Amino acid sequence: MTSFAPAVRNHRRTALALVLCGGLTVALAACGTEEDPDKGTNGVAKLSAAQIDKKARAAADAASAVRLSGTLISKGGTYELDMKLNAEGGMGSVTSKKQSFALLRVGDELYLKAPAEFWTHEGSGGESETADAAAADKLGGKYVKVPEGDPSYRQLRGFTDKKVLLDGLLALHGTLNKGGRDTVAGQRTIQILGGKGEGGAFDVSLEKEPYPVRVARGGGGGTVSLADWGQAFPLEAPEEDDTVDYGGQLPKSSG
Repeated sequence: MTSFAPAVRNHRRTALALVLCGGLTVALAACGTEEDPDKGTNGVAKLSAAQIDKKARAAADAASAVRLSGTLISKGGTYELDMKLNAEGGMGSVTSKKQSFALLRVGDELYLKAPAEFWTHEGSGGESETADAAAADKLGGKYVKVPEGDPSYRQLRGFTDKKVLLDGLLALHGTLNKGGRDTVAGQRTIQILGGKGEGGAFDVSLEKEPYPVRVARGGGGGTVSLADWGQAFPLEAPEEDDTVDYGGQLPKSSG
């Protein structure tokens, strides 16, 4: 009598192999449908934290212009910034706890514009207070040229200097690490951290150029958005009729 058992076993083996191969094919197909997180990006997220940091800084340095808006917190106080900056200078507003004023710098020429109350020095009394009021009336609402020898010149100029501001904002402390992905102002980003974030952090765009688009300063030093990279803006000295040259040193302000 002829046995058919081997044929049955072979058939079962063939069927099992087909099932396994079919399952593997489905699994591979499923893996192939998973979206690549770097598809359509500039590929920066694949780099190390140090490489991303280097590329972001290089892109920021090479950009002809940028707009900064947000909060800076330091020992000197809290400042709300909204500044447009380029290689020649900058323009915009600075708001502190006590005052709000506009800054404009073209080359080395720095101007400050503020309401009359900014220039009122309270508590002086007598003739000094009268003089302060007269100066406030003259300076209020005008672009006041800040003399280079004035103690406030260097500090105020810093708010209008692209390199100075960016170098300070993008300085991370501690070992560099890669953070998570996010979307900032409609752009996919990757975050770079100083330590675990205590040393500051900034988000780098994964769209086109790897510009920094948001900075969180370490130690609760404020958050600043960076936008309009490379977008030109008009930067001209104010009209002579709208300018006051006070001389060698500015009068005291209420701030």
